[in-house]
Amino acid sequence: MDYLAALDQAIGKLHEEGRYRTFIDIERRKGVYPQAVWTRADGTEAEITVWCGNDYLGMGQHPAVLEAMHEALDATGAGSGGTRNISGTTIHHRRLEAELADLHRKDAALVFSSAYTANDATLSTLPKLFPGLIIYSDALNHASMIEGIRRNGGAKRIFRHNDLAHLRELLEADDPAAPKLIAFESIYSMDGDFAPIEAICDLADEFNALTYLDEVHAVGMYGPRGGGVAERDGLSDRIDIINGTLGKAFGVFGGYITASAKMVDAIRSYAPGFIFTTSLPPAVAAGAAASIAFLKTEAGQELRDKQQLHARMLKMRLRALGMPITDHGSHIVPVHVGHPVHCKALSDMLLADYGIYVQPINFPTVPRGTERLRFTPSPVHDPKQIDRLVRAMDALWSQCALNRSSAVA
Repeated sequence: MDYLAALDQAIGKLHEEGRYRTFIDIERRKGVYPQAVWTRADGTEAEITVWCGNDYLGMGQHPAVLEAMHEALDATGAGSGGTRNISGTTIHHRRLEAELADLHRKDAALVFSSAYTANDATLSTLPKLFPGLIIYSDALNHASMIEGIRRNGGAKRIFRHNDLAHLRELLEADDPAAPKLIAFESIYSMDGDFAPIEAICDLADEFNALTYLDEVHAVGMYGPRGGGVAERDGLSDRIDIINGTLGKAFGVFGGYITASAKMVDAIRSYAPGFIFTTSLPPAVAAGAAASIAFLKTEAGQELRDKQQLHARMLKMRLRALGMPITDHGSHIVPVHVGHPVHCKALSDMLLADYGIYVQPINFPTVPRGTERLRFTPSPVHDPKQIDRLVRAMDALWSQCALNRSSAVA
C-alpha cells in the first residue's frame, strides 16, 4: 500500500468538501480577554477579538483563579507526579472534588483529565457494574458519550433528539427487569437548545432507569450557584450521574462526574480511563476549585446575569438584521450559513478584514447543510465589541449575497 498516497487522499477529500480545519495561532492577553493577538502565517501580528471561545465567563483570567494557581504552583511544583492511586492525589484534588460534590449537592465527585475522558470512561464502565445494562442515548449526544457507549459492549438504543415519545417507545420495548440508563445533555451546544430534563426523569422513574446528564455547557452558567440547568430547575437530586467540565465556564482544565458515594467509588475502582491516567497538576486543581467557589457566590451570579444580557443583546441585533439565527434562550448564538465553503470564507474574512475570530462549524460536528458560525458572547465582551461584530456580519452578509431570515427552526 502507498501510505503517503492514502494520507494525501484522505486530507484532499477534506479540502474538496471545504471541511479542512486549520489552527489559528492566538495569544490570549491576561486581563483584556476576549482581546488576543493573532500571529499570521507570515509571522506578523494583529489584534483580534475572540468570539468563539468556551471560557464563557472569562474565569480563565480571574484574579481569584490565578492567585490560587500561583500559590499551589509555588507550594507543590508543576505536575502531580502520578495517577490518583499512585502518589497523584493531593489536598488540591480533594478540595476540588469536595467543591464539585457541593456544587451539585451530591455525595462525591471524581475528577478526570477532561470531560471527554469522564464521559468515555464512565459510560464504558457502567456495564461492568450493571451486567445487561441498556443505555438509551439522545441522537445528538456529544462524541465522547457516543464513544463511551460504543466501547462498553452493551446494548444501546438511540432516541430521536429530545423526543420523549420515541424514548418511551424504546423503553417499553425492552425487558422491564433489565437495568437501564438514559444518557442526555442539558444544553446541546451546536443549537443551544435545552433537554426536557424533568420529563426524562419522570420516564426514568417509571421504567426504573438511571439518569446520566452531561452539563458541560451549563456548569457555571446556570443555577443560583452555577450548578447547571438541573440546579436551575431544582432537579439535581433526580439525576444519578452528572458530568461536567472545568475547561469552559470555570476557565481552567479537566472534567468530572458527581454522583452517590457508592457510584463514584465503583467508577473510581473500575474505570481504566481514570485508573491509568496521571492526575491533574495541583495548580490546575487549585485554580478550578477557586473558580467553582467564586461562581457559587453573588459575584458569580452577576457574571452569569451579564453574560445572559450580552447574549440577548447580540441575538436581538442579529435578528433585527434578518440573520438566520437559532434562539432557544441559552447563551449560545448560532448563525446558520448552510454551506461549508461559504462558512469557512465568512470566518476567514471576519478574521482578516475585521479582526473578529469565530471558527466555522462544519460536518461532522453538525450535519451537512447546517454549517454555521457559533458565537459565544461573554460578560467580558463589551457593547462596542458587540456593535463591531454586528456591523461586520451585516456587511459580509450583503457582500456575499446570503439569504436573510429572522430565525432558523
